[in-house]
Amino acid sequence: MLGLIGSLLVLLFVMAVLYSLIGQRRAFQWFERKARPVSRRIPEKYYPYFLSLGKVVISALIPLILLGLFSLIDKMIDYRAAWFQLTGQLLVLWTVGALIYRLLKETLTQDLFEATAVYGKVIFHYIRLVLFYLIIGIAVFRAAEVFEVRDDVLKLIRFAVSVSVVTVLFLLLLRKKAFLSLLPKSASRGYRWILSFLGNYYYLLLTASFLASLLWCFGYGRLGRLVLTKIWFTVGALLAISLIHNSLREPLNRWSRRLEPGDETARFLVRSMKNLLLYASVLFTAIVVLNLLGLLNPLERIMSFPIFQLGDTRVTPWIIIKAVVILLAFVFASRLLQAYLDYKIYPVIGVDPGLGYALNTFFKYLSFGIGFFISISLVGIDLRFLLVFAGAAGIGIGLGLQNTAANVISGFTIIFGGKIRKGDWIEVGDTLGVVTDIYLRATKVRNRDNIEYLIPNSDLISSTIVNYSLSSPLIRIELPVGVSYSADPYEVERIMVEVAEKDPLVSDYKKPVVRFVEYGDSSINFELLVWIDVHKVPRRKVRSTLYFAIFDEFKKSGIEIPFPQRDVHIRGKAG
Repeated sequence: MLGLIGSLLVLLFVMAVLYSLIGQRRAFQWFERKARPVSRRIPEKYYPYFLSLGKVVISALIPLILLGLFSLIDKMIDYRAAWFQLTGQLLVLWTVGALIYRLLKETLTQDLFEATAVYGKVIFHYIRLVLFYLIIGIAVFRAAEVFEVRDDVLKLIRFAVSVSVVTVLFLLLLRKKAFLSLLPKSASRGYRWILSFLGNYYYLLLTASFLASLLWCFGYGRLGRLVLTKIWFTVGALLAISLIHNSLREPLNRWSRRLEPGDETARFLVRSMKNLLLYASVLFTAIVVLNLLGLLNPLERIMSFPIFQLGDTRVTPWIIIKAVVILLAFVFASRLLQAYLDYKIYPVIGVDPGLGYALNTFFKYLSFGIGFFISISLVGIDLRFLLVFAGAAGIGIGLGLQNTAANVISGFTIIFGGKIRKGDWIEVGDTLGVVTDIYLRATKVRNRDNIEYLIPNSDLISSTIVNYSLSSPLIRIELPVGVSYSADPYEVERIMVEVAEKDPLVSDYKKPVVRFVEYGDSSINFELLVWIDVHKVPRRKVRSTLYFAIFDEFKKSGIEIPFPQRDVHIRGKAG
């Protein structure tokens, strides 16, 4: 019975091998015919990938079926003959080899990816030889092991297969340009720097890897494995982190390019996401690389010398670095949350921009404080030292920091008082501008000339401020105009009103008004009263355009604009 089963297995195995070599192409053609209707249901660009995936599955279908039958028979009967066990191992080897072979062929030779267009077929030619040699070598070694060949022969076979595979791989990897072309292209500076480093030191790294592999073959497995993992795991980790960072950053760049120039909330959200992504990438890269190179623990021991004592805790540079890393994570995360609140939450629930800025400022300092306490707590610093620090800060404020304390308190008053908010147009003394930022010590105001002023918060609290944004940005301005006594006052009024109504800088909130002010020494004087939006247009610009237009209209109408003059009468004595 067992002999019959064995004969059937061998026959099936031989038939399957012949079919996989001869009839596989027909199976692929059949699959392509059946898959044509599917091409109408999936996007055209994905159809080649679908075909390649189907071919990979078909190529491994026969060995998978045979492996399933073998596993079923193995469970049904208790048969431990050497040839029977070898058959199972060969079926597993065949399945894995068929999958790898077809996957490599479809990936490298079917132009599915841009990176394989130039050197894909050449690389596949060499990799195919290495793969076949490796499968044959493993099969020979497994056969010798199953049939209980002597240990010295087994070791010789293992050594010969290992050295030959390493040598062939080394010769294959000497094609530097071909293999580097397989790496994805990216505009990231960090990724390009890694590629440049890899290109410059490729042969050096390859030679070191080859020697480490030979050490492994000669019995120094731990040393060879250590060198290989240090080199290629580090390079692979750097490339992977850089690619992931760039793949996440590129959508943000595309979004940023689509934004309107004045959309500050969206731009702040994009910047916050980029900063957090960069921080996480740098931190993760440093940890992974230092850990792979085995430098993380030595670096920690080197930087663990005490600098000073805080309570029962000896503060070391390593503790400070860990505290700063945790605190920066809180800072970047809080900025991202503030930006998201500004961009998405506040507009939906109807929060005023000024109130939103106040809430974000409060949240910023609150998150910084929480991050500070959590960071020093996680690194093991005793929080009781803050009581001593608070006492010293109180003495410092009492002795020489009164102005600073006054500005800080005034800053909180401004932020939460609601009378001056970010984006408000205010006038302090001779300075008129928009509030761009409110800090704890000072408020930044930018005027129309793009000059930024830092006004101490205590001055804003104690001074008289004109806020053009509290209720309405509309203000009234006066333009004094004088004409000669020969002019008709009603004609002057008509011309000035028409000029003001035509000017696009003048608001239509209220109609322009002309007042007859006085009889001057050389002219009769009027005032043109118009309303403007101080947020949008400067007063001097409106006055300038109106004066130009009034001058032109007066000139057309023959109305004279006089200048001061005196008549001098000289009296002399007769004879």
